[in-house]
Amino acid sequence: MASRTSTPLDHPALEDVSFPEALEALRDPYRLAMIAALAGEPGQSCGAIMPPVSKPAASRHFKILRAAGLLKQWDSGTQRLNALRREEFDARFPGLLDLALTEAAHLRD
Repeated sequence: MASRTSTPLDHPALEDVSFPEALEALRDPYRLAMIAALAGEPGQSCGAIMPPVSKPAASRHFKILRAAGLLKQWDSGTQRLNALRREEFDARFPGLLDLALTEAAHLRD
């Protein structure tokens, strides 16, 4: 059985991410909740921020966030850890992540 760490993680350059891709990643309530969790505490495992969906669906959410330049992932032992690429994303799309995090807070209320 291949190890999860044998699969390379693609983290695009932010200049290669389009505005529609960024908006698409941020439009889903589960993904908003995931980025809000990471904004409060970076370096969490996938299991800690995984939405209440099937594992394949959760993997898709992680992939979309990573492809939009929002998420950095790395492996540590048997866990895959996550953090926002906040500085890079804010430089590319000023204010967009703040708006998304504000919306995520409203959805929790």
